[in-house]
Parts: sequence; structure tokens; C-alpha cells
Amino acid sequence: MRFRTVLRVPQSKNRPPLLYQPRASPWFSQIHSRLERPSFGIAFDIDGVILRGRVPIGGSPQAMRRLYGESGGGIPESRRAIELGELLGVRISPSQVVQGHTPFKNLLNRYENELIVAAGKGEPAVVMFDYGFKKVLSLDEYASYFKDIDPVSQYKNWTTNQEIYQSGHSIESASRYNVLYERVKAAFVVSDPVDWGRDIQVLCDILTSGGLPGRENGHQPPLYFAADDLEYQNQQSWTMTAYMFNVLSCPDLPPTTSWIQAAFPSERLGMGAFRTALESVFNRIHHNTLEYVSFGKPNPFVFKNAEAILRQLQPSYHDDHLTNNGDSGFQPFKTLYMIGDNPFVDVKGAKQAGHPWFSILTRTGVFKGKDNHPEFPADLVVDTVEEAVDYILGRECTS
Repeated sequence: MRFRTVLRVPQSKNRPPLLYQPRASPWFSQIHSRLERPSFGIAFDIDGVILRGRVPIGGSPQAMRRLYGESGGGIPESRRAIELGELLGVRISPSQVVQGHTPFKNLLNRYENELIVAAGKGEPAVVMFDYGFKKVLSLDEYASYFKDIDPVSQYKNWTTNQEIYQSGHSIESASRYNVLYERVKAAFVVSDPVDWGRDIQVLCDILTSGGLPGRENGHQPPLYFAADDLEYQNQQSWTMTAYMFNVLSCPDLPPTTSWIQAAFPSERLGMGAFRTALESVFNRIHHNTLEYVSFGKPNPFVFKNAEAILRQLQPSYHDDHLTNNGDSGFQPFKTLYMIGDNPFVDVKGAKQAGHPWFSILTRTGVFKGKDNHPEFPADLVVDTVEEAVDYILGRECTS
């Protein structure tokens, strides 16, 4: 069976989010004596909408502060939350961050005690360890156990040294089992690979041999991708952020400010390009076509997962009110906004997800058109994320 599902978060019920719900503050309307549940939520695609590289764009710090108030991909959600918070000047909880690889947690029951390989930049093995997988090696480390598996490794010592420094703890765990004799049960591409040639070679060895390089052909182990973007606007892996608001919570709107444009001016090849290259090589050297699952927009699963997380966060933000009112039921969202920069994944995904998703397309990333996109038109087109937040608050916040 051939899988080509791609997940990205637009106008739908579910999506990977960075979630927010306001606490008691002067911003809350005093019209009602009881705090109502959030009636809308917002999901932001970070790359090309909030950040370009590590530079905030489109007035994103100002937009985030309006939603949060002033605050005092290949990395774990906890670290990503800290990084985003520092860049944007707001306090973000790890539970509010959903990255492309976050859905891998749903496979823990299947692979918790099985040998798996994690590929990509950053610390892919650390990410999988944090999810609870007990026998995981980065592709860099896994390849190091097989002499001459990479015929040009002598020219890439910097790659090996970098990985050993970053994930030395996984080497320690690997001593508890024999990598040379145990088959890999699944491979996960957690973030954009750095060494395409080596990674394609080693993954083909794993996938064509049934999980043990150098052995006879066997059944292909499952292969999972965290995303399937062919191109992206900057050097970050895709991450979604979402915020939950009470319909009565309307912060003051300060005047708009200028924003900075930075990083390389044209799109870069993403994980989808790597998947295409791997698939092309695999299909040429193996009698069966490559089977894989891609967790990335615009696949509807992303949106379902996001809405589920949003609902889970409802009680955490309203514990006091739930206790006082004895109300533990969940109310459906009236609107979930998807703010993205790519019509082919953000807007398309939102439309596929359907009600209650509302797509907003910015001109700060992949899309730069004067008018709406002809093939996948958004519900609203704006220049920046700050304009998008202004529109949402003006539409949703009523006194």
C-alpha cells in the first residue's frame, strides 16, 4: 500500500497547535458574571508567518502580546516553547506547541520497546526519547555501527562529531542491545535531513533489507515523515501554534508597528523534497514501491489532532470555573482560524478540514500575490500576521 498523506493545519477541526486560553485579567469583559468557554481558536504556521529563520516578521511579537499580554523541528516541544517565548517576548507552555513530529507520540504503544531509527537535523533521537520510545538511535549514530556503510564518510567527520556531542546519551543506551543483529522495526524522519546522500543510502539499506543492512531482502519496515513540504520559506521546520480565547476576552489593540524582513529571499527545499529523492532511488533499486506515512499539512489528521489538544486544554485554563460551576462538558468552537503563508498546504488543508476552520493567508512567506490564490483561495488575505490578529479580535471580541 502506498501512502502519500500530508498534514498541515488550515481551516478545519483539528491541527497541531501552540495553544492559549486567557486567565483572569483586566481584559475580560465584565458583562457576564461567569467566564464562558472559548468560542474560537487561532492556529499560526510559524515559518513565513511568525518567524523567518530566527527573525520575527509581520509584527508577530506585537500580535502575540495582544493575545497573551505582556510576559515576564528537530527539538523537543519544551525547548521549542522556550525558544519561541524568548523570540516573541511571551510565555509559552510546551503543551501549546505542536510540531510536525508531535503525532509520532501516538505510535508509542506500537514501537515503545522496538529498535527504531530517527533521522534529521537537530536532535531527532532526543525528541523520540522524550516521547517515551526506549530503543531509538539517530541515523548518524546507527550508521556509525556499520563500517563502510557510507563510502564517503571520511570526508564528513564534522557530521559524526556533531551528532556524538548532541546525543551521547543514546550511545549509552545502545549498549543494552546489539545493533548489528537486531532489525530496525521503523524509521522516522523527524526533521529535515542534513546529509541527503548518506541518509538516502542508509535508509535504503534499512528499508530494502527488512531492517538489517547488509542482509537479504526483507519486508520493508514502516517509514514515517513528520512533514511533506516540498519547499518552505526559511530554515525552520514547520510548527503550528494555536491560541484559545474566550469570546469576551478582548485585549486593547496597540498601534501597528513596522516589521523586519530577513533570511534567504527564495524558498528552500523541504522534507517533501527529501522524501521525493528517497522514493525515487528506492523505487529504482527495489522490486516494490516505497510505502510511507507523512504526518504533515494538509492531511486532515493534523486538524483533528489539534482540535483534540485544544479541547484538552480547556479545563486546564478554566479549572476554577469548572469547579465552581460544576460544568465539565466541552463546548464546540464557533470558529478556528488558520493563519498560514502557503496556499497549497495551509489554505488547502483548512478547506479540506471544513467547518469550523477559517483560513487567513499572509504575504510574508511563500505566498506574495496581490490577489487571492486562484487554485486555493483563502477566506481572507492580509499582508502580515499582525493584520490577521487585528481582524480576528475585531470580529470576535464584542462588548
